[in-house]
Amino acid sequence: VQLQACGGGLVQAGGSLRLSCAGSGRTFNRFAMGWFRQAPGKEREFVAAISWNDGSTYYSDSVKGRFTISRESAKNTVYLQMNSLKPEDTAVYYCAASFDYSGRYYSRTTEYDNWGQGTQVTVSS
Repeated sequence: VQLQACGGGLVQAGGSLRLSCAGSGRTFNRFAMGWFRQAPGKEREFVAAISWNDGSTYYSDSVKGRFTISRESAKNTVYLQMNSLKPEDTAVYYCAASFDYSGRYYSRTTEYDNWGQGTQVTVSS
């Protein structure tokens, strides 16, 4: 499956952005989906994940309560709603997909084998 992320941009601290990740080539059914981010000089880190069957979600502690991951299967799209943004949220955000039979969600980069190209999010103080 090919992934295309978009929706990044420049926003002031406290603002909001919604990222979208559209898939093509295969339906998102049976794909666990995740969002990761990578700041300059740092490793790629987990942000949020969602299962394919019941929509169970999982978040990193740093974004819990501020970010929401969701999926719209009919549009083959996954979203990341980001509220109360902080300067430390500045990074390139990547969506990822993992074909899955179990209905789980995944939080490790090694558990995903399909990645989008990334979209830049910059939060100014």
